[in-house]
Amino acid sequence: MDFYKEQYQKWLNSDLLSHDEKQELISLSNNEDLIKERFYTSLEFGTAGLRGKMRMGTNAMNKFTVAQATQGLANLIIKENRAADGVAIAYDSRNNSELFAKVSASVLAANGIKAYIFDELRPTPELSFALRHLNCVAGINITASHNPKEYNGYKAYWEDGAQLPPEHAKTVSAEIEKIDIFADVKHTDFDKAVSEGKILILDQEMDEAYLSEVMKQLVNPNAIKNVANDLHIVYSPLHGTGYRLIPDILARCGVEHLYVVPEQMEINGDFPTVEKPNPEYPEVFELGVEIANSVGSTLVIATDPDADRVGVVTKNNVGEFVTISGNQMGALLIDYIITAYEETGTMPNNPYVVKTIVSTELVAKICEAHNVKLHNVLTGFKFIGEVIKNYEQSGADATYLFGFEESYGYLKGTYARDKDAVVATMLICEMTAFYHAKGMTLFDALNGLYEKYGQYLETNQEVYMDGIDGKERMASLMNVLRNNAPESIGGKRIIEVGDYLTATITNKLTSTVSSTNLPSSNVISFKMENNDVIIARPSGTEPKIKFYYLLTGKSKEEMTANLESYKSFISSFV
Repeated sequence: MDFYKEQYQKWLNSDLLSHDEKQELISLSNNEDLIKERFYTSLEFGTAGLRGKMRMGTNAMNKFTVAQATQGLANLIIKENRAADGVAIAYDSRNNSELFAKVSASVLAANGIKAYIFDELRPTPELSFALRHLNCVAGINITASHNPKEYNGYKAYWEDGAQLPPEHAKTVSAEIEKIDIFADVKHTDFDKAVSEGKILILDQEMDEAYLSEVMKQLVNPNAIKNVANDLHIVYSPLHGTGYRLIPDILARCGVEHLYVVPEQMEINGDFPTVEKPNPEYPEVFELGVEIANSVGSTLVIATDPDADRVGVVTKNNVGEFVTISGNQMGALLIDYIITAYEETGTMPNNPYVVKTIVSTELVAKICEAHNVKLHNVLTGFKFIGEVIKNYEQSGADATYLFGFEESYGYLKGTYARDKDAVVATMLICEMTAFYHAKGMTLFDALNGLYEKYGQYLETNQEVYMDGIDGKERMASLMNVLRNNAPESIGGKRIIEVGDYLTATITNKLTSTVSSTNLPSSNVISFKMENNDVIIARPSGTEPKIKFYYLLTGKSKEEMTANLESYKSFISSFV
């Protein structure tokens, strides 16, 4: 019998499945393709944890795969002799998130590991803060970030507040492979464990500790207060965890006219007002823009369901709302933070900024102009957290100013080690107030950066490879790009190839090879003769390869034309 059929029968025969769970599997009995899709493999546990559709099966998010992953994490913690330090647990607004969080807490308690779990949904960055605040060895966050409603996920964090380092993720993955999903997972009753003090409930006391650290990140505490009477902000949590703490933090820093999108303040894992709860998509702002137009606001802010990403639309010079991309917002915030510190004479010692390799090079120009050190790291906020940790451990006299990645994630301050839409929203409002006092919008400020530093254009292209053979097709495409790279893309000659798997950069003009000075990662970059850069990277959480385009030029028209040529070539090449 094929492996996936054996697994299917094993689940059908288990006494641990409820009647409804078995009925779900029985409904697949005449569809071998669906059985194979659910049981041909297990969800892969990596540095981003688990992510998948919620349904029965090994290749899915359900209470059994969550419990198995938690047992794997528990085994790591016990091996490290850290059981007494405890694990913090949070969850978002998605369907089953609370259930999965309680299952995780119960498994930890059954293994003699103290679990701290929030009394209700909380933003992802507060989980990162809480585990550091409590000196926990690890953290678990149940969230699928901005994925569609069918998905959920399991993120594991280590003691520094960042997601698991690769070596620990490999250990957990190896432990999971050895664990029988039904026989080897330890369980205890959640309520009983709470009454016995094995599971502790976190409440608004942790919120206060977290928000006090966020408030410390204001660059100019008077910026909002100076224009509060005339500053109108529209905000939506997209049915997620930002619904309470973000209005709270904005009130604390002086925002007097905050308008929330009432339909999207509803906590609902079905995300009824949007197809995908992703603040990168302009359509999620439609309800907010209606409110903005009625109240005279130039800014609409939206955060994703776990409030680690934030997106913005602002009015342009003809009164239309346009998107500020993640790259553009990163550049705006860095420029504002540096400028505000310089203007107030409060720039800290030896400041540094961290960005990912797929994020805009406009930031490099800004940092260079202000003598601020810039670090480039691999994609994933844990690598930004790693830079902060290395500085702290070295005892160097240096100050972390800001870190960001192009996918709408930002962090100021070292109280957490993951992207934080709470602090980012606060800073975006502060920056908006700063420019408002000058009669400018964020659109005006962005154009000011381009006038000063040159024209930049960044976007990405996603190539989905769904299905059972999706991983194989993704690997095949990356191998072709790595071993049979084209000589040119869109009519522009490639002069430099970066293979981050071998950590090498090859100059095709001189045939010289240098190091990326970064850990190994399945990423390939191509630098063109006009200094444009195209980067290919398989997603760690979805069946797709992302192509990042980092362009510069004399005009928007020139960059747009080049972009279309590049995209056309990549589409035909794929």
